[in-house]
Amino acid sequence: MKSKHHVRNISISDEGYERVFFEGDLGDSVEVSLVEGDVLEFIGGNGILRIGITESELRRILSSSSRKMSLSSEVGSSINTNTKREMKK
Repeated sequence: MKSKHHVRNISISDEGYERVFFEGDLGDSVEVSLVEGDVLEFIGGNGILRIGITESELRRILSSSSRKMSLSSEVGSSINTNTKREMKK
């Protein structure tokens, strides 16, 4: 992230799984790409988010009808009532 002002929440679990939850605002989406076949990269006006996932794993997740989309994490969820979220069409 270009600035800590774009970060809303960071949580690190005390559990043995060492889970980390990061929430922020990438800003306007500029580019989404699969880098070197195993890193999904989102480049926004406020920073870059990289996720280690293969193309085949991503296709399997996106095509699975049994997988439900969720806005919460396994570590916990946070609701910020001061921020208005809008869905882009």
